[in-house]
Amino acid sequence: MPNTVYVLNGPNLNLLGTREPEIYGRATLADVERLCRDAARQYGLAVEFRQSNHEGQIIDWIQEAGARKAAGVVINPAGYTHTSIAILDALLALNAPVIEVHISDINSREPFRRHSYVSQAARAVISGQGIDGYARAIADLAVMIGAKDHAKA
Repeated sequence: MPNTVYVLNGPNLNLLGTREPEIYGRATLADVERLCRDAARQYGLAVEFRQSNHEGQIIDWIQEAGARKAAGVVINPAGYTHTSIAILDALLALNAPVIEVHISDINSREPFRRHSYVSQAARAVISGQGIDGYARAIADLAVMIGAKDHAKA
């Protein structure tokens, strides 16, 4: 699956649209998935879009992305950003580019949110652009892997 991008979402992102809309907006996770699929299609890429509230499941998906030789991983680890060395280790073992995404600007929030373990494995971090950050992450990943922008062709 070398033309597949895994878009992985961590805990509580299934509540998008209803959880703290003043911070995360009103878009739902289904809206994010549509946005990612549209952005990937522009570069001839497929998307495996997943969300879990369970750390081990996210690690399994990262390992699956590696085993299937995915083009890359876009990850919003949510609360695990600040706590999960295990997710960091899985990403470090991945032989593909990783882009970390956060809907809110984690650097302008509570102090504990400003530290990301995942950033140590990411080639880029996109924070504070709302759900549009996902589309930017896919575009950036496409550039990293040399995928052609079909809209410009």
